[in-house]
Amino acid sequence: MIELEYVMKLFSEAVKLFALLTPPAVLSAFLSASKSYDTARKRATARKTALSVFIIGCILYFMGDRIFAVFGFTLDAFRIGSGTLLFLSAVSLMNESPEKPTFSADDDISVVPLAIPLCMGPASIGTLMVLGASAASPMHMALGLLALLFASLGIYATLYFATAIGNALGKTGIAVLSKLTGLLLAGIAAQVIFTGIKSFFQ
Repeated sequence: MIELEYVMKLFSEAVKLFALLTPPAVLSAFLSASKSYDTARKRATARKTALSVFIIGCILYFMGDRIFAVFGFTLDAFRIGSGTLLFLSAVSLMNESPEKPTFSADDDISVVPLAIPLCMGPASIGTLMVLGASAASPMHMALGLLALLFASLGIYATLYFATAIGNALGKTGIAVLSKLTGLLLAGIAAQVIFTGIKSFFQ
């Protein structure tokens, strides 16, 4: 039962983190920016993006409590703030235009804009800091780290198969997926904010 509980928690956290990384927005930007790339460059960009997301996420995950201590704000206050940013990100996804800015063929898009700020925007940064700071035990810390790894691998898989996914979904399909992701993020944001408010008043 305990092992099953951990597995379910890992699955839940990985899905939440993957949604926070806004894969529809990343996919759309990648498809727009990599039109002139050959297959090898597309795959290299996918690897570098996923690795950048994981490294940045690890730093935020493990350094969150120290950042709280430096700036002197509480975990509950940060929950409310990051939840608000996450809700704004959800609204942005709901209102997102299918048209994306174009990039030069010489640009390295893996870190900017794909890893930052599309994957690691204010909302995902805040959520990772909260998750790391609120981990109650080494096991919970390890589960969070594994969830981040799986979410990063999800981004890698999304970009690795971006051309096939784009052809299968089309612009309309990607737009619909973006809206569904926005709804999921809105629900997560509400839960984060309510948890922060409840803990604050207790």
